[in-house]
Amino acid sequence: MGKLIYAANTSLDGYLEDEDGSFDWSVPDEEVHAFWNEHERGIGTSLYGRRLYETMRVWEDDDWLTAEPDVVREYARIWRDADKVVYSSTLEGVSTARTRIERHFEPEAVRQLKRASASDLSVGGAALGAQAFRHGLVDECVLLLHPVLVGGGKSALPAGVRVDLELLGHRRFDNGVVHVHHAVRTDP
Repeated sequence: MGKLIYAANTSLDGYLEDEDGSFDWSVPDEEVHAFWNEHERGIGTSLYGRRLYETMRVWEDDDWLTAEPDVVREYARIWRDADKVVYSSTLEGVSTARTRIERHFEPEAVRQLKRASASDLSVGGAALGAQAFRHGLVDECVLLLHPVLVGGGKSALPAGVRVDLELLGHRRFDNGVVHVHHAVRTDP
């Protein structure tokens, strides 16, 4: 059975992107990129909302990768090898391999996907992540806290949801980014 892991880059004040929709402050250096590569290597299926999928589908295209460092090209290979489920009621079709669209988020279908999976799954994006948290589907939370305050924008974690966590690990990167890894506590 696979675990569902919510994973995100976030500002220190808790945002995925600033009020203008920018997340340029979270572009990873080589060390952080290598961390994400290792994390993603254990993911068999990624669950995306439409906007995050549209951002991530750049990894399908080789044209821009030729001049990129090995760590970036490696991420593209890892991303391509994973299955992707995009939750969207408006997306006409997908332009990446190993990708399917689901028109509605169905918690029981995600539970079945977790039960049937031999590897872990990830969920990304603010709205989809919030739904997964609200339905008790998230097993672990991996956050990379970037040393920046953006003052507002899209919150990384859902409001109005209480989830008790247990720290599984942490790490400080040379660029000041801090990784925190928590398990969702299921005991009362």
